[in-house]
Amino acid sequence: MGELKDKAKGHADTMLGAVKHRIGKATHNPELEARGAAQKLKGQAEKTKGGVKGTLNKL
Repeated sequence: MGELKDKAKGHADTMLGAVKHRIGKATHNPELEARGAAQKLKGQAEKTKGGVKGTLNKL
């Protein structure tokens, strides 16, 4: 069950990070652009974590 929660949180962070990154780029705000990129990477890590948990639960 935890893997679904991690995947959902990861997806949300990835999407929000992408939006922040694009807004930062469009408004020439390097700080917002960097925070968005970092949040996007965090989201990708959360999704991977959820996938690993799911695989381990199947063993």
